[in-house]
Amino acid sequence: MRLHTAPDHGVVGAVATAIASAGGIVTAIDVAESGNKRLVVDVTCSASDADHALELQAAADAVEGVEVHKVSDRTFLLHIGGKIEVASKVPLRNRDDLSMAYTPGVGRVSMALAEHPEDVARLTIKGNSVAVVTDGSAVLGLGNIGPGAALPVMEGKAALFKRFADIDAWPICLASQDTDEIVRAVEMIAPGFGGINLEDIAAPRCFEIERRLRASLDIPVFHDDQHGTAIVVLAALRNALRVVDKQLDQVRVVVSGAGAAGTAIVTLLIAAGVTDVVVWDREGCLCADDESLSGAKRELAAVTNPRRVRGDLRAGLAGADVFVGVSGPGVLQAPWIADMAERAVVFALANPDPEVDPVEAEKYAAVVASGRSDYPNQINNVLAFPGVFRGLLDSRATDVTIDMLLRAAEAIALVVRDDELNPSFIIPTVFHPDVPKAVADAIRGG
Repeated sequence: MRLHTAPDHGVVGAVATAIASAGGIVTAIDVAESGNKRLVVDVTCSASDADHALELQAAADAVEGVEVHKVSDRTFLLHIGGKIEVASKVPLRNRDDLSMAYTPGVGRVSMALAEHPEDVARLTIKGNSVAVVTDGSAVLGLGNIGPGAALPVMEGKAALFKRFADIDAWPICLASQDTDEIVRAVEMIAPGFGGINLEDIAAPRCFEIERRLRASLDIPVFHDDQHGTAIVVLAALRNALRVVDKQLDQVRVVVSGAGAAGTAIVTLLIAAGVTDVVVWDREGCLCADDESLSGAKRELAAVTNPRRVRGDLRAGLAGADVFVGVSGPGVLQAPWIADMAERAVVFALANPDPEVDPVEAEKYAAVVASGRSDYPNQINNVLAFPGVFRGLLDSRATDVTIDMLLRAAEAIALVVRDDELNPSFIIPTVFHPDVPKAVADAIRGG
């Protein structure tokens, strides 16, 4: 906040006290201008959310002799001009440099690639580039907000690719939510990329888009909302079950949410050896003999719920060892966890508001994880996708297999050493330096 105050430096202390009393954390106070009629004071403080920021602004404004002149949100300031850029990897200092990087020298390289197209990935950026593609139809927990509004998220994803795996990623936001148009658009840009990362595309359309692109392209296609989430969930579950001394092939699992993430999680859990999974969605517990189901949910029901459990989420939870939520806020009431098996595991992953308050869930469950960074055990896709694509690009893979996903999950789980493992630490931090390399090695089969 930029404040105009009376020419009394004691006012600065009063402002700091007012902000602290309103629950804010003052991190800096600077007198930008000092005169005999007024002070211009810049105050930097942290708020818990946007509404709290307004409360802190009002608290400062209420101090006698203070006028709030301007307010800036540091998150918005960080996004001004975008978060990524293109930079040249080669020097362009003189005509000689230019003649090799561009005309006429580049013509020789182009002709060589025309004769030997297998060298494109080696002699161009293709070998280290990923397209992050969205139609803006399912962005974070915000829903169908469109391609323009999705762009900051795709930029952030590209920045994470660079930070954690040194991969050059490009945000591609498509102005269409038609399956055929999206497939064709990605097919047309594919020659410039070594891999395709589908992002924030609503189910069930995302399933067909991924399936068709995997069939038509000779580069790997990876829908991170599905497979990245599934990898990290399986990694965290492996370690959570070590904590509670249970076996993957003996536990009962309930998955809340039959969308893209839920479907991929179920598929990977079954591939890993889980034999009893119940999926709950708006229709209740999905069951194979429910003729009202159609499409993707019918397919999901066909491979789950072997005990034919019916009813609401609480009915599905009875006797279950594990709850995995990828649905929406507040669908699980904490006392229901008492209906689960002893030493239950609860993953409430809806963002930003989970299926159940993790603090409340800890009263009943032995291990609790969420998608949030302000609680222990954050299930975050950034643990998976940088290393996955690093391994795919390095090995010049043309496809993504279930075995790769299983190996990646195991690699993440094993980063947590036996002497580190406990109910509040079942998954490594996203900044753990060993994670991307371990995942990349696993993808390569090393």
